[in-house]
Amino acid sequence: MIDTRTAPYASLVLRLSMGILFLAHFGLKFFVFTPAGTAHFFASLGLPPVLAYVVMAWELAGAVALILGVWTRLVALALIPDLLGAILTVHGRAGFFFNDANGGWEYPAFWIVGLATLALIGDGPFALQPTSVPAITR
Repeated sequence: MIDTRTAPYASLVLRLSMGILFLAHFGLKFFVFTPAGTAHFFASLGLPPVLAYVVMAWELAGAVALILGVWTRLVALALIPDLLGAILTVHGRAGFFFNDANGGWEYPAFWIVGLATLALIGDGPFALQPTSVPAITR
């Protein structure tokens, strides 16, 4: 049974945690690896270096949108390809467990499940642009 009194707050917690994680992921690329270093890494994978800048912008915009609660369902779905790309280019060949060298694919895959869940349940309270979700009755 779903507790309709507390379920919206679970969505809020998921939305904020996903947004903060994407903000941290962007911050790692921007402040630690630097944009030029991230572009160089993308090039070492055989990807166009400019894609690094697109990914960083996408992660920053997605993080802010999730934290603020703007187009939550759409943004959650739109961020999934970012993580699929990480699995396909880096983490997939490293094995399942994230503590493997180069990090396995378990963490990005779990993150995808969280984003898909957020897309299904919506933004929760305190969203700037709330989506209407019908109340579940008993």
